[in-house]
Amino acid sequence: MASNANSATFRHRLIIMPAHNESENLPKVIPAVRATAPEYDLVVVDDGSRDDTARVAARLGAAVVSLPVNLGYGGAVQTGFRYAVRHGYDLAVVMDADGQHDPASVPLLAEAVASGAADVAVGSRFRGRMNYRQPWIKRLGMRVFAWTVSRVTGREVTDPTSGFQALNAAALRFFACDNYPVDYPDADTLLILHYAGFRVAEVPVTMRERISGVSMHSGWKPIYYVGKMWLAISMVLLRQKTRLSARRGDDGVTR
Repeated sequence: MASNANSATFRHRLIIMPAHNESENLPKVIPAVRATAPEYDLVVVDDGSRDDTARVAARLGAAVVSLPVNLGYGGAVQTGFRYAVRHGYDLAVVMDADGQHDPASVPLLAEAVASGAADVAVGSRFRGRMNYRQPWIKRLGMRVFAWTVSRVTGREVTDPTSGFQALNAAALRFFACDNYPVDYPDADTLLILHYAGFRVAEVPVTMRERISGVSMHSGWKPIYYVGKMWLAISMVLLRQKTRLSARRGDDGVTR
């Protein structure tokens, strides 16, 4: 599934911005994205917001896909992937609507994919800059997930939970199907990509504190997140082991 395309072939580029109750942040985030990446189209996936997220995004010139109910982050991002595939985009960058992802990092992520170096580029705050503090339970979980993904894939992974990513058309089509987790798509997606044969690279990016509002990892949620992600990773590894066992057959020979 690897591609050898160069940057000249990536003419149709899209920024996918999942948003849930982000009407206060969008007037700051969208103009910043427009200034940094004017050649990109922008779609805001309104994930069942109770505020004016959809109206504000449309007023600021973004295409808007409004979900009738709150699907969660994974469902909103996959909706963006399906939008990108349906409209024929060659490359898409996923970034948050809360101001955490620095728009200045968008060209760096895109270039890693457009140059043909990777099918998916993941923004790493640990290779770049992280200008905020995380709950200790999430920091611990990220270290464990990074170690696990690094061991499985055979390459160093520093930021397995980053949602700041660029994807080429093949990866977009792959995740637009039923291959994308609907809850917290983080470290498990890197394993899914690895087993599917996609090339993944980390790119240094800057991540900041959200501008306003409440993070989806606030309160007790980091505890749930770590447990849920560990279960998701375990399921990906178990499915892969089952597939290998089925291919080998009873005699232990791979068929």
